[in-house]
Amino acid sequence: MLAELDGRRFEYEDLPGDPAAGPPLVFLHEGLGSVGLWRGFHRRVAETTGRRAIAYSRLGHGGSDPPARPRTPTFMHEEAGDVLPRLLENWGVEAPLLVGHSDGGSIALIHGAEHPVSGLACLAPHVFVEEICLAEIRRARTAFEEGELRERMARHHRDPDAAFYGWNDVWLDPRFPDWSIEELLPAIEVPVLLVQGSEDPYGTLEQVDKVAAAVSGPVERIVLPCGHAPHLEAPEETLAALCRFVRAHGVRTDAAAR
Repeated sequence: MLAELDGRRFEYEDLPGDPAAGPPLVFLHEGLGSVGLWRGFHRRVAETTGRRAIAYSRLGHGGSDPPARPRTPTFMHEEAGDVLPRLLENWGVEAPLLVGHSDGGSIALIHGAEHPVSGLACLAPHVFVEEICLAEIRRARTAFEEGELRERMARHHRDPDAAFYGWNDVWLDPRFPDWSIEELLPAIEVPVLLVQGSEDPYGTLEQVDKVAAAVSGPVERIVLPCGHAPHLEAPEETLAALCRFVRAHGVRTDAAAR
């Protein structure tokens, strides 16, 4: 399915659910992700919880159109503050429960600080830039240009170069080490689930610890023995935790209605 904003088409999948089960779930993928690269995890969550679930590919990813211009270090703020609100309006969704992985988790936190949501489930989110993350991103560039990463990405992205460099160039921009969303976190008043891998090469536990310490709403923090993709590397544990969280927050809160 395709949604259109400003002449650009976004690939998305909209799974029906029971409105009585609670607000819809909206899945926000990682920096190199897409609808397909959730590997069906969003479908399992929808089936288990009975919720409507929507996953979409950001511009330049999956089957979506390329972005109109190169991304800048503000791209996550732009996605959270401009693109996502208009897509939600297009889909008739109010105060969703956002499920975000990596960059998608950061986008979820930014959106949740500034817009109505019912809850935030963040898998390996970034809230500030760590050197271990930048080192891994540099290694990814070598793997894309000299290894097999480009070939693997071409199976899942219409334009693998747009998907890769749209992510990699921004993270390696000399301005990006100063990027942080820590100042936004106290504005988050809804329940937050944080899932982090203890062996994540893209971030330490300090990422989720800062979120847990700063947000104003209730927090559940889970650390699993895996890397950067808990939903793929520890799928059963992540599914169980996420479904418990979703079921526990099936009613729109006062904070979500603000």
